Amino acid sequence: MAPPGTERGLKSVVWQIRFLNNSFFSFPEIKTTVFDDCKKEGEWKIMLLDEFTTKLLASCCKMTDLLAEGITVVENIYKNREPVRQMKALYFISPTSESVDCFLHDFASKSENKYKAAYIYFTDFCPDSLFNKIKASCSKSIRRCKEINISFLPLESQVYTLDVPDAFYYCYTPDPNSANGKDAIMEAMAEQIVTVCATLDENPGVRYKSKPLDNASKLAQLVEKKLENYYKIDEKSLIKGKTHSQLLIIDRGFDPVSTVLHELTFQAMAYDLLPIDNDTYKQGRKIIQVLSSTCRYKTDGKEKEAILEEDDDLWVRIRHRHIAVVLEEIPKLMKEISSTKKATEGKTSLTALAQLMKKMPHFRKQITKQVVHLNLAEDCMNKFKPDIEKLCKTEQDLALGTDAEGQKVKDAMRVLLPVLLNKYDNYDKIRAILLYIFSINGTTEENLDKLIQNIRIENESDMIRNWSYLGVPIVPQSQQGKPLRKDRSAEETFQLSRWTPFIKDILEDAIDNRLDSKEWPYCSQCPAVWNGSGAVSARQKPRANYLDDRKNGSKLIVFVIGGITYSEMRCAYEVSQARKSCEVIIGSTHILTPKKLLDDIKMLNKPKDKVFFIKDE
Repeated sequence: MAPPGTERGLKSVVWQIRFLNNSFFSFPEIKTTVFDDCKKEGEWKIMLLDEFTTKLLASCCKMTDLLAEGITVVENIYKNREPVRQMKALYFISPTSESVDCFLHDFASKSENKYKAAYIYFTDFCPDSLFNKIKASCSKSIRRCKEINISFLPLESQVYTLDVPDAFYYCYTPDPNSANGKDAIMEAMAEQIVTVCATLDENPGVRYKSKPLDNASKLAQLVEKKLENYYKIDEKSLIKGKTHSQLLIIDRGFDPVSTVLHELTFQAMAYDLLPIDNDTYKQGRKIIQVLSSTCRYKTDGKEKEAILEEDDDLWVRIRHRHIAVVLEEIPKLMKEISSTKKATEGKTSLTALAQLMKKMPHFRKQITKQVVHLNLAEDCMNKFKPDIEKLCKTEQDLALGTDAEGQKVKDAMRVLLPVLLNKYDNYDKIRAILLYIFSINGTTEENLDKLIQNIRIENESDMIRNWSYLGVPIVPQSQQGKPLRKDRSAEETFQLSRWTPFIKDILEDAIDNRLDSKEWPYCSQCPAVWNGSGAVSARQKPRANYLDDRKNGSKLIVFVIGGITYSEMRCAYEVSQARKSCEVIIGSTHILTPKKLLDDIKMLNKPKDKVFFIKDE
C-alpha cells in the first residue's frame, strides 16, 4: 500500500505524464497521449466520451484536472447535443460501431458539422472496417486519430477490472448456443489484458491454473499470442523481450469459499451487508453514494460530500482493517482533531487566529470524512450484531474444518443445522449450505434435496447446483482431495476472521517461485527462475527506500475470470506490503459481492437472449 500522500499505482499510471519520485509507476498514458498531444495554449475544447471512457476517466482524474488541460465541457457522445462550431472536439471513445456512428453523425457534412474539428483517441485497436468508414466520411475534419491502448478501469492503485460482468455467464454457462458469445468475450478480454500489461510496460511470462476447467488455458494462450503481436508492432517497432514479471490467469472456481463467506474487514463488509444498489446506499434521510469511490450523503436536507478514494488517507488506512479496529480508531482520530482545534482556539493572538482560520476548512474536511466512515461502520455493525455474528462462527468452522480452539470439526452437518433452524435470510442460509458442501468436497443428490426442501428454496436451488459449471464439486462428492492450505494458525487473527483467501497462498507461492509447474504451466518462455522476492547480490547497494524498490522490482499481475472479491483485493495489498520488492496487481472481469454472485450463478443454466459484448470485426 502506498504511503499517505503519494500518487497511487494504476490510477497514476493511466493519468500521469511526468516521472514522479513518489510514484510506483512512471509510464505516461492519457495525459501525455491524449491531452498534451492536442493541447494548444489558450484554446478550449469540448470532450466527448462513451460509457466506458466516462468510467475510465472518472477512475483516474477529476474535473479540475480536465479544466487544467483545456477541457471546458464534457459530453456524452450518445446524447443529442447542440452544435458548437467555433470549438474543436476531443473524442475519447471505444472502437465500437456505436461510438463511431455517433462521431460520424457529428460530422455528417461540412455545413452540418457540430464542431470546428475533431481529435479522436480510441481506447484500443480500431478495426480496419471502422477506420476506413471514418476515413471515407470525414477525414478532412480530423486533426488526430490515435489508439492509446487503455481498455481497462484502474479501480484502485493495485486493482483493475475489464468492466465485462457478462463474461461470467458466457464463460461458465453450459448453453451450447452461447459458444460464439464466449469466443468473442475471450478475444476481447485477451486484448484488454494486453493493454493492462502495455500500460505497466511489461511483457510478462504467462501462466495459468490448469484445472478444473480450460477457460484459463484458452485465455492464457490468446493473451500470449496478442502480447507477442503487440510488442512486434508497437510504436518503437522493436520486439520487446519478456520482462521480469508474471501474469497468472485463474478460473473463478479456484476458491468458492471466499466468494460466499461473510468478510469482516471494512470495505468488504460494507458492500456485503449494506443495501448498496447501483453504488448508492440509502437509509432514512441519509443518502450515501459510493461511486468511483465517492461518498455523498444528505442530512437535514443538506447535501455533503466526502471522497472514499485513495486521496483520502483515512479510507486507505482503514478499508482493509477489521471492523472492530475501525470502530475503535475513528473516534480516537476525531478526539485528536477536536483537541488540536481546541488547543489552537485557546490562543488569542492575531497570528494564532489567522492560523486557525486557515486550518478550519481542513478540520471540517477531516471531520466530514470521519463522520462518513463512522456512519458506514456503525451501520455495518447494526446489521452484524443481531444475526450475522453467530452466523460468522458457523461459517468459519465450516470453511476451515476447525473451530476457534483449533479442534477438528467432526460433523459438518451438526455445525450447519443451527443456521437452518434459525430465521436467517435465505441468501445467508444458501451461503451456509454452500460452505457445508465445499467443506465435505461435494454431497449426494439425496442429501442436497433434503437441504433444499428443509429451507424451502426450490426456486433458488440453482444458486447451489450451478456451482458445478465452475468446476466446483456439488453432486456427487469428489474423490479428489481438497488442495492443501498453508498453516496460518500462528498468525494473529480475530476468531470470526480466521479464513484466509486462497489467492494469498497463490501470490506468496508465485513470488517465492513455489508454484507447481504441472498445476501452473507456462504458455510462454519465461526466465528459468522467476523470483519475485527481488533478492539481490551482496555486492549491490541496497535500494534507498520502499518506493524505489517497487519501481525497480518485479510485478505479479493476476487475472481472475469471473470476478474477484474485496477480500482478494485486500490480499494483493497485504502480500505487496510484506514482499516489498514485488508489486501485486490484481484484476478481473468485475468485482463480486456474494448476493450478486449467487444471482449470476442461478442464471447460468438459463438461455441468454443476446450477446452484449461482441467486439466489431
